[in-house]
Amino acid sequence: MFDKKEVQITHGEIGHTLNTGQVFSANNEWIVFDHRNSDGDIKITGSIGVVNLKTGEEKTIYTVPNQTQYGPGVGAASFSPKEDKVIFIHGIRNADAEKPYDFTRRTGVAIELENPEQPIFMDARNVEKPFTTGALRGGTHAHSWSADGNMISYTYNDYVMEQLAKTNPQVKDLRTIGLMFPKKVQVPNIANIENNNGEMFAVLAATVTENPKLGSDEIDKAFDECWIGKEGYVKADGHRQYKAIAYQGNIRDGQGNTITEIFVADIPDDLSTTTFDESVAGTINTRPAVPKGISQRRITFSQKGVKGPRHWLRSNADGSLIFFLSEDENGLVQVFAVSPNGGAIEQITYNDFSITSPINISPDGLCLSYLADQSVFITEIASGNSQRLTQKYSAPEQLNGAVVWSNDGNILAFNRYVKSDRGFFLQIFLLSK
Repeated sequence: MFDKKEVQITHGEIGHTLNTGQVFSANNEWIVFDHRNSDGDIKITGSIGVVNLKTGEEKTIYTVPNQTQYGPGVGAASFSPKEDKVIFIHGIRNADAEKPYDFTRRTGVAIELENPEQPIFMDARNVEKPFTTGALRGGTHAHSWSADGNMISYTYNDYVMEQLAKTNPQVKDLRTIGLMFPKKVQVPNIANIENNNGEMFAVLAATVTENPKLGSDEIDKAFDECWIGKEGYVKADGHRQYKAIAYQGNIRDGQGNTITEIFVADIPDDLSTTTFDESVAGTINTRPAVPKGISQRRITFSQKGVKGPRHWLRSNADGSLIFFLSEDENGLVQVFAVSPNGGAIEQITYNDFSITSPINISPDGLCLSYLADQSVFITEIASGNSQRLTQKYSAPEQLNGAVVWSNDGNILAFNRYVKSDRGFFLQIFLLSK
């Protein structure tokens, strides 16, 4: 059981924003954060830091060399589950008043702890024709590592489509999701600072359309995904699907109302050896196509859909359940779960108040963590029993963001604002068993 005495581990008079998951190094020695002091400040945030759990040493591992009020900006850092390496959002390097940080102008950059200040561009970017298979033409963000550390998922907005939408009313800038895997990609013109080579091969994994048919499974937005299980999940026919992503997708019901449902993308085992056709790169009139072999399947058919604060779906370690937020019969936001094979939706939490944060699952798959009623909570999944782990806080020294588990499940990390002589700053707190 967790000690209810929380410990403040950061103290600098600057923000220390935790990502929604994967903030602990593989050996649980470090926690990574960015220097935002509020969620929407990536554009004006210029550095990524880590703090040592044993010594409390706090250090910067990357600083944007040309940071301005318009960008590039960095944030939302995640640790690899296998090596001392983090990936984070990095705005395009030529950010200025005319081309500021934006959804379509960002990429994934990594830093190895032993090589601070040495950026590694993970997904290649090429925004001019001829487009490059394996490179994207817009902005990735909210990067999440697969359990084996070999793949990274992300949400994506396409710059080429965004620009086309300004002159073609039939085209929209639609958010979707994708993944990348180790395979170097070179683009033709890196003299254009809008472009960059990448260490990984990037593709999209969800098909979106401008005008979904009413009552169909077509979606116009795919977002806030998670990897399913450490080794995928077992299909209804008993076979194991080793790589899969669950994500939220916006459909239209029969009356034209937007409802967020849950979808699954099954990924071939041999994706890294696949030969991709040119459609995967996209054209001046089309966004990059999803490679053949990646399927898209809707698994929830609810009336309320996913609801509540913005959150990323979560899966337990064996991949048997996908967890999400929605409203109960009293209109309170609770955690629900569904099998990646679809079927009945199960309510997990039964609190007397709404959950107000993203959710996370303990490594052993037994408990949930989240914020509610301005406190840190955990809930035992099997029983639904919830436990308040901290006092109830109030503004301005309130809790913020997600509650993240260490890789061994013995520590919870979370953010809270703390007053100093210079104002209120997001600090990192720990609860330990």
